[in-house]
Amino acid sequence: MTSQRFALPTLLVVLCACLVENLSVEENFASGLNVSLPEPRAYIPDAHLLDFVYHNHEEMTRFLRATSARYPNLTALYSIGKSVQGRDLWVMVVSASPYEHMLGKPDVKYVANIHGNEAVGRELMLHLIQYFVTSYTTDPYIKWLLDNTRIHILPSLNPDGFAVSKEGTCDGGQGRYNARGFDLNRNFPDYFKQNNKRGQPETDAVKEWISKIQFSLSGSLHGGALVASYPYDNTPNSMFQSYASSPSLTPDDDIFRHLSLTYASNHAKMSRGVACKTSSPSFENGITNGAAWYPLTGGMQDYNYIWYGCMEVTLEVSCCKYPPAHELRKYWDDNQLSLVKFLAEVHRGVQGFVTDMSGTPIEKASLKIKGRDVGFQTTRYGEFWRILLPGVYKLEVYADGYIPRDVDFMVVDQHPTLLNVTMQPAKGYHMYNLLKTTTTTTTPRTPPSSKDSSDIIMFPE
Repeated sequence: MTSQRFALPTLLVVLCACLVENLSVEENFASGLNVSLPEPRAYIPDAHLLDFVYHNHEEMTRFLRATSARYPNLTALYSIGKSVQGRDLWVMVVSASPYEHMLGKPDVKYVANIHGNEAVGRELMLHLIQYFVTSYTTDPYIKWLLDNTRIHILPSLNPDGFAVSKEGTCDGGQGRYNARGFDLNRNFPDYFKQNNKRGQPETDAVKEWISKIQFSLSGSLHGGALVASYPYDNTPNSMFQSYASSPSLTPDDDIFRHLSLTYASNHAKMSRGVACKTSSPSFENGITNGAAWYPLTGGMQDYNYIWYGCMEVTLEVSCCKYPPAHELRKYWDDNQLSLVKFLAEVHRGVQGFVTDMSGTPIEKASLKIKGRDVGFQTTRYGEFWRILLPGVYKLEVYADGYIPRDVDFMVVDQHPTLLNVTMQPAKGYHMYNLLKTTTTTTTPRTPPSSKDSSDIIMFPE
């Protein structure tokens, strides 16, 4: 997302990032926002609730429960299942509508600590939760994001592995796997190669979770490198190499590169592409195709994308997998803006409803952008979302019992396109001329001023 798409109140967030990166305000606003800049507002966590230390499972659970009790109108805590050793896999929803689906508002997610010894992402998620709930009434950009998005945050998918990991250990495999010795990021069904590894409670819980909630965008947080890695992770090639493999590109490669660049360019260091070690590869602009880095079978991001049309990017956020706790504040400063801006990208592209002639939503209609073979489906309310860059596209819509439809539409950079499609029954309906396919665009409203924060922000420029 370019600097032109910031709402004016979000200059507070941008300026904090500028200070971290030691960049001038002029560099970050070179695209021409001619405004007076407010003083930067630093985020200071509530030390009584959450400090920059590592939290074991019991401490994490207490924090999540206390936050849910303290902010009942913004948070909802639920468990998607249990680990091998019986620890809850907690998910915190942060949204203006935490308990109920918001019609027309997308669901997004972050999943961290898939490898138990990659601990930074786990703590970043706790601080992101606190940042959201404490900023909702004071930061109009955060208010817009929570008013228009349901954010699901799973701080630790592998709490058993974390429990046996050691702080200060930058490399090695202790704690990487779950309690049965399985790598959870090699444990999902795979499109390119049959994955015969036995499903684990943690990955089974994720598969059930994403089958019930139609996520449009996702980030998976890891450690051991500093890069945003995008699908595909696997490749149809028969031979795997350790490094310098060929890219394995999705039909949505332009979108995945954009999402990855959004995270890397808003990060304090990632976009520099500096290798963590002399023996490790460097990454141009801080991004890489997963298979080009090293191919793997059974990865979570490929599963999200191919099975459910959810665009997931793997975010490697620390060179050291489990750095000392005194460095956590630095990692939060480096990633804070990226974590927010990445989620906001779900509001780029096209969104809308698929209904029948009477206006009844059509659930599980199959949709595909022409020329992009990985499809997606409507929700039980007939909703759909697809992240797209500016351009002209054709939406192909299929539903059992209805005539397939092709609809042309345009995506612009400033705001999402709203596209509502009405489907005609395949048989026994003679009033074809009543079929209407409506295409409109949402109009961004002026962000609220400091004197009137009650206005709703439809989309930040």
